[in-house]
Amino acid sequence: MILEIETKPVPLRVNADGVILVGKTRVPIDTVVYCFWNGDTAEEIVEQFDALKLSEVYAVIAYYLDHQEEIDAYIKQRKQEAEIIRQENERRFPSHGLREKLLTHLKNVEAEVSG
Repeated sequence: MILEIETKPVPLRVNADGVILVGKTRVPIDTVVYCFWNGDTAEEIVEQFDALKLSEVYAVIAYYLDHQEEIDAYIKQRKQEAEIIRQENERRFPSHGLREKLLTHLKNVEAEVSG
C-alpha cells in the first residue's frame, strides 16, 4: 500500500471585519492562541469550544508555530484596537457613579417589595 500524501488548506478565514476565524466557526484565532499560550492541549481547547474540530485546532496551532511573528503582531494590533474601542465607549458612556446609582435603585426596589 502506498500512502497518498495530501495537503489540506489551513482552516482559517477572514470575516468582513478583518477578524481571522477558525474553520466555519465564529471562534477567532486569538482564542485558540491564548489557550495554547496558557498550556491547553488541542483536546482541551476542543472541549472548551465544541464548535471546533480537533484537526482544525492542531492545524491552527501548527500554523501559529510556523507564523508566530505575524500572528503575534496581528493579536497585538487587535488588542490595541480593542483598547481604543474601550476608551471610546468609556468616553461616550461614562460609568462614573453607575455602581452607586444601581445600588440605590436596588435598595428602592427592595423597599417597595418589602413594604
